Amino acid sequence: MILQYDRDTDMLYIKLVDRPSAESEEVAPSIVLDFDDHNQVVGIEIEGASKFIDLSRLEVTALPVANLILSERTPAGACGNA
Repeated sequence: MILQYDRDTDMLYIKLVDRPSAESEEVAPSIVLDFDDHNQVVGIEIEGASKFIDLSRLEVTALPVANLILSERTPAGACGNA
């Protein structure tokens, strides 16, 4: 599972599996589910995410995290080097 946040659009995308989306459906205001060819949910898009979610904190509990990968991408020019 991959969590991707775009600060410019305030959109959070939760990629559940690595399969292409064939269809999307808005299931609630600002919540869109992506489905594959077999009608299985492959991703969740949350528009205006900061209005619904505290994005300053990510807590993972009761998950096997043996292969946990942490990465942070900083926009170009925002590295803080002076």
